[in-house]
Amino acid sequence: MPGKRINWFYYAAPQRFYALAGNCIPWFAAAALLLAAVGLVIGLGLAPSDFQQGDSYRIIYIHVPVSWMSMVLYLAMAFWAVIGMIFNARLAFMLAQAIAPTGALMAFLSLWSGALWGKPTWGTWWVWDARLTSELILLFLYIGFLSLRAAIDDERRADRASGLLAIVGAVNVPIIYFSVKWWNTLHQGASVSVTQGSNMAEIMLRAMLIMSLALWAYCFAVVFARVRTIILERERGAAWTRGQLPRVQSA
Repeated sequence: MPGKRINWFYYAAPQRFYALAGNCIPWFAAAALLLAAVGLVIGLGLAPSDFQQGDSYRIIYIHVPVSWMSMVLYLAMAFWAVIGMIFNARLAFMLAQAIAPTGALMAFLSLWSGALWGKPTWGTWWVWDARLTSELILLFLYIGFLSLRAAIDDERRADRASGLLAIVGAVNVPIIYFSVKWWNTLHQGASVSVTQGSNMAEIMLRAMLIMSLALWAYCFAVVFARVRTIILERERGAAWTRGQLPRVQSA
């Protein structure tokens, strides 16, 4: 007898996804803490110094994962905006809204850690390099998404306006990724490539990948926690609009 298939559309309703997200948060949070601890021990304690950059290279264990996540989260935000536009799915717009603050944090940390890396490597905190500039634009796109949502009172209009901005802004992500190939930039090329493998020492690569998994787990936990808050806020707002007082459980 074939196994029972999971009906993922069942969780398309915000009320059902609320429970699913609540069950997932502790697992993702625990995974993030465990993986981060392992990654930092390997990266900061066991991995050797780089023969060119010395110990300053160790910022990659933060810089590279947060840079990857800043791009991945934006594409995820744009993806859910597209789903929301096509299917008029409330949960998809909520997920896009929940992703934006974490994506903005990742973009900010990418720029900040890049400045810390750039000072000893390039001799300056900032240059108008193609990759740095396009990453800065990504941060502005996140801020623009959040600001546009906050400026529109009607939730449906806010969803569609901010969703459209997210979709249009997605064109910046491949520009960030390919900037070091398309232009002559100070920023070094990718140390890890799907087609060409890695030119890093195995222990360095292992630490960086573990830290990347830790960031993935962290982002899942935080986004799920935030989308639960958004669901509650919207349901409460809808109840007030219908003239129904939200239920308050007694202590």
